[in-house]
Amino acid sequence: MVAGDIFKGMENINKILIRNGGENAIDKTFFYLSGIEAGLFEGSSLVFTRDSQKLFVYPLEEELAKQSGHEIVVANSLSEMKEKVAKELSMESEVGVNLSSLTVEMFESVKSENPKLRFRDVSSNISEARMQKSTDEIKRLREAARISGEVYQAVLDSLKEGMQETEVAAMLVYRMMSEGASGPAFGTIVGFGENSAIPHYSAGRRKLKKGDFVLTDYGAQYRRYCADTTRTAVFGRATEEQKEIYSIVHEAQARSMELIKAGVNGRIVNQKALDIIDSTRYRGKMMHGLGHGIGLEVHDHSALGKADRELKENMVITDEPGIYVAGFGGVRIEDDVLVKRDGYERITHKPPSDLIEVR
Repeated sequence: MVAGDIFKGMENINKILIRNGGENAIDKTFFYLSGIEAGLFEGSSLVFTRDSQKLFVYPLEEELAKQSGHEIVVANSLSEMKEKVAKELSMESEVGVNLSSLTVEMFESVKSENPKLRFRDVSSNISEARMQKSTDEIKRLREAARISGEVYQAVLDSLKEGMQETEVAAMLVYRMMSEGASGPAFGTIVGFGENSAIPHYSAGRRKLKKGDFVLTDYGAQYRRYCADTTRTAVFGRATEEQKEIYSIVHEAQARSMELIKAGVNGRIVNQKALDIIDSTRYRGKMMHGLGHGIGLEVHDHSALGKADRELKENMVITDEPGIYVAGFGGVRIEDDVLVKRDGYERITHKPPSDLIEVR
């Protein structure tokens, strides 16, 4: 990755500190810059300049760190870690930090360990740099998307009446990992029937019945990069209402996606999908933005929503309209899209034009 881009407008800063916390405060920028593909590196730090990186790690992950090709400093205790990082920064007057990834406790600790230093938040620069993907990042995202698409039909073919949502979720994860994923990109969502109307549902014990919607929102993680795809089918013969909802969502995705290209404001794309859905009797039944960026995180940045966000070449985003009718069910169709200068490229498999009926 090009670390120099993060220093734009930071002429007085020579070094930036990236610090990982515990498992719930991992800074993905540590891996964005270092390129390390495995390990948590809890409590580790990365100090980088415009043209170099130095990793401060514990013996637990020393061997993984060596694979990065960067300079490695090993600390055997917390106090030694603090001492070595402080020494690295001791000649600076001001250092950049990714404040958005630090807990209050972590930032207070950084300040107390370096009392003479001033710290400047560079999180917006980091976020901007990470939005536009490099050739290698796009390659990983394509593979994550490919894996996600490959497994869907096999899962549909395995559906049986009486199966639980958790069984289908487990099957998706198993098949993705069998296909080459390092794991799921996020907690796999599987909703049967009325549960498909809950956008951020967690798979439960609900059993599959004839006539149910089967909504699956899942994605492979490949070399740390995430795919995110949603498909909706019907187990059995679809009713006219189910077909109607699906056709509206499908049209909203197709027509909104036509607008995607570099330079377009994401709000315009989002509004197109909303206008289509709200022109029907399902007005107000899409209660989320149309899409988000994907990358090292499944929600990497804002993209298609109410926020003022201009799309840029080599962003990778989702387009995921949905209609959700409480007590009845919902439809969402989600694909991953590479933003290009003059258009877009769908990198997940195209969903069918007609609703799939699994019989």
